[in-house]
Amino acid sequence: MANQQAILLYRSLIREAKKIPAYNFRNYALRRIRDSFKENRVIKEPAQIAAAVEEGKKSLELIKRQVIIGRLYDTEKLVIEYQRK
Repeated sequence: MANQQAILLYRSLIREAKKIPAYNFRNYALRRIRDSFKENRVIKEPAQIAAAVEEGKKSLELIKRQVIIGRLYDTEKLVIEYQRK
């Protein structure tokens, strides 16, 4: 059950982080999410897993707020964001 919760949380975090409009913030968030989950992969104790999941849920709410704020103050795309056709 805890593994299933962690997988769903990971997917939700990645999905929300991809919505961040600012390139640098988006890439930073994605990198931090991946690094955190790799770091916490070794946790086996249920209490520690529950604490990590709760921390992840708080991060998810933070990312959701960041997406909303980022959309309010939209900026131009960086050169690196444009895709070649």
